[in-house]
Amino acid sequence: MFDYLKTLDPVVIALLATVFTWGMTALGAALVFTQKNMNQKFLDSMLGFAGGVMIAASFWSLLTPAIEMAEGVPGWVPAAVGFILGGLFLWGVDKILPHLHPGQKMERAEGIHPKNKKRSTLLVLAITLHNIPEGLAVGVAFGAVAAGFESASIAGAVALAIGIGIQNFPEGVAVAMPLRRDGMSRAKSFMYGQASGLVEPIAAVIGVLAVTFIEPMLPYALSFAAGAMIFVVVEEVIPSSQEEGNKDLASLTLMIGFTVMMILDVALG
Repeated sequence: MFDYLKTLDPVVIALLATVFTWGMTALGAALVFTQKNMNQKFLDSMLGFAGGVMIAASFWSLLTPAIEMAEGVPGWVPAAVGFILGGLFLWGVDKILPHLHPGQKMERAEGIHPKNKKRSTLLVLAITLHNIPEGLAVGVAFGAVAAGFESASIAGAVALAIGIGIQNFPEGVAVAMPLRRDGMSRAKSFMYGQASGLVEPIAAVIGVLAVTFIEPMLPYALSFAAGAMIFVVVEEVIPSSQEEGNKDLASLTLMIGFTVMMILDVALG
């Protein structure tokens, strides 16, 4: 399977991988067709799991290869520079883009003029914001393979896509379920929920094209995606998983998510 994937264009592979991750978002959103409410402990455990996957992916699939690929400078330079820039980028977008994190009231909407937007739009924009670094991560991972870096493997990039797909499931739930509880129809709740994942294929193409044409920037791009993902985890995923009082459960499932992603990356990569 992996040998066959190596014969495909890296843009095509990245698109296929992120279509899978988008599909997992849609699968989570599809739960609105079977129920109106989601058990809060289950949702918090899924969010904790997602946080663990993202943390592990940031280190094993992004930062470690970035350090190994560095040329002409100490390995920590591109890792540190890209990591900080990724976090600052998400921080800046977070301040500008109007959005509302799942589970919060409209008064806590963030960004520029959020009150002028519908609740459904703000929820989708929040998860869309989170999906940007995930799509970039998949894109630069496959771009690294296409560029021929020894520390990059097609199996490792596939493992990253699988891990991100797994953690996208609760994100689809987190958008669709609140909308359903607010009285929106099942079909509309599903459409809004899955729409939040559409940005991932776009970000993946941008990532793979950028590193394919400008190979020296690859270590910085990998660490940039890692920094952006860690910002999302610390700023939103972990707090959301614990604000209903399920701190121990969310913490344990975060560790499980980290372990699962670590196993995927090491075993396949």
